[in-house]
Amino acid sequence: MKLNIAVLAGDGIGPEIAEQGVKVMRAISEKFKHEVAYTYAVCGADAIDKVGDPFPEATYQVCKAADAVLFSAVGDPKFDNNPTATVRPEQGLLAMRKKLGLFANIRPIQTFKCLLHKSPLRMELVEKADFVCIRELTGGMYFGEKYQDNDKAYDTNYYTRSEIERILKVAFAYARKRNNHLTVVDKANVLASSRLWRQIAQEMAPLYPDVTTDYMYVDNAAMRMIQDPAFFDVLVTENTFGDILTDEASCITGSMGLLPSASTGDSTPVFEPIHGSWPQAKGKNIANPLAQILSVAMLFEHFNLNEEGELIRQAVDASLDAEVRTPEIQVEGGKSFGTKEVGEWIVKYILTK
Repeated sequence: MKLNIAVLAGDGIGPEIAEQGVKVMRAISEKFKHEVAYTYAVCGADAIDKVGDPFPEATYQVCKAADAVLFSAVGDPKFDNNPTATVRPEQGLLAMRKKLGLFANIRPIQTFKCLLHKSPLRMELVEKADFVCIRELTGGMYFGEKYQDNDKAYDTNYYTRSEIERILKVAFAYARKRNNHLTVVDKANVLASSRLWRQIAQEMAPLYPDVTTDYMYVDNAAMRMIQDPAFFDVLVTENTFGDILTDEASCITGSMGLLPSASTGDSTPVFEPIHGSWPQAKGKNIANPLAQILSVAMLFEHFNLNEEGELIRQAVDASLDAEVRTPEIQVEGGKSFGTKEVGEWIVKYILTK
């Protein structure tokens, strides 16, 4: 297969982990005889510094022309610590999602047996955790009308029927591919937007009689995720709730550096790790590249190249079992490997299989 991949490394540890992701993609392409071309483009704080725009038109055109985007991370403390900044790196991420029509964010939450002890939850709670969070990505408060002055501010949590229906269709489809259990998360006892979500979900549920559909307030869902994460199979929710819940869920595994994600919709899909730019680790060769590498697995699987994706997952599992790990997930007393060394080990595993 021929693929054209846009690579947006971004800020902080982004370039370091992007490098490992591309190395793994090259190894898979060599192994399976694919032709993959890479086009690099700027985004985030890097793009602000260079051209004054966190998602410039040139980057959008590169993404639009690509078959998929391999994205890493955006964010920089000089913007985080300045509440009056009118241009921020994260605006580039929102612009990319909006312009590419990426309304569905898919985040699988899975644990690794050899790392269960790293989870902040008891082992018996997390060992069977295996679910998918589906977050609506282009609506809600992040994109609704906003206002701020010195005395008041507001964000509008705006949703339309069509926006809700299309993300629910994605969620029901995922439930059918898994264990036929869908949990719709909202705050329908307080918010009008949530009541519309629940109303539409209840209208659609009879169209999927093989799927068990239940409904849960977001505060209850947050508690249930900690008390009994194995309860969930597929969870769907709106943008703001999804942002919070998926970050919470990522901690179940013991490290945010282990989980990938996909954002899909009307145009070019984007594959990225769920963690941030971790600027404090920039250039130190300590960032965990596994989430980026597993994002590459999801990228191949998106194009039904499942054997390629499975080999990447096997390589990641093998690296963990062999204790080839970055410091935050290494066993006590074990040798810590750097970002590059973990990537190189996984590449070697792929090429020798």
